[in-house]
Amino acid sequence: MSDAHKDNAVGMPNAHGAHGHGDATPAATPTAFWEARYGERDQIWSGRVNAVLAEVAGSLTPGRALDLGCGEGGDVVWLAEQGWDAVGVDISPTAVRRGQAAAEDRGLAGRARFVALDLGDPRSLSGTAAEGVGEFDLVSASFLQSPVELDRARILRAGAGLVPPGGHILVTSHAAPPPWASPEHLAAFRPITPESELAALDLEPASWEPVVAEIRTRAATSPDGEPAELLDCVVLIRRIA
Repeated sequence: MSDAHKDNAVGMPNAHGAHGHGDATPAATPTAFWEARYGERDQIWSGRVNAVLAEVAGSLTPGRALDLGCGEGGDVVWLAEQGWDAVGVDISPTAVRRGQAAAEDRGLAGRARFVALDLGDPRSLSGTAAEGVGEFDLVSASFLQSPVELDRARILRAGAGLVPPGGHILVTSHAAPPPWASPEHLAAFRPITPESELAALDLEPASWEPVVAEIRTRAATSPDGEPAELLDCVVLIRRIA
């Protein structure tokens, strides 16, 4: 699924979906779709950290972090470089291998770990915790949107369930298609707002406190090299009990 600077993904791994990758077919499973996507090239995403994650994590004391839909691991590697013990999970084994290789190349294998998980399986994230991964001070999902069906809300809620009091969940999403989107993309895109994200997470108000819930603009460059502006939905919630 998507990666940092997964700007090209409006479906999902931040994640990051269909601004120009292959068309999804009704018969494609999420794993098959994303494996085919990563098989198109040796590198799909930029490898740079997502700017929203860098801003948020940079203001927190490093602890344990989980990146949902980590793609090729740009966010996970950056977190490890900042002193976090970071785990990235993705539906694509190819993406996970690339993330692990990137961490090893930077001497971060002890701080950055990657796990291939079927995020469509309700047991997958709880199983990860049961295997000794445990709780996370920060759970991040950057552009976790997919052109093939995944129960995104359930995945996000499962991630939130791994956050202890004092920890945070950060969800960054494409709020609107890019200006260069095709008619098919425009027709298929489901808008995301801070209100819809909070409703999807459906977290207990007595236990969670929204810190940020807003639409942000971001400068980008179109496939034709023209400057453009993208809209991102950013939701940061702190667990208080």
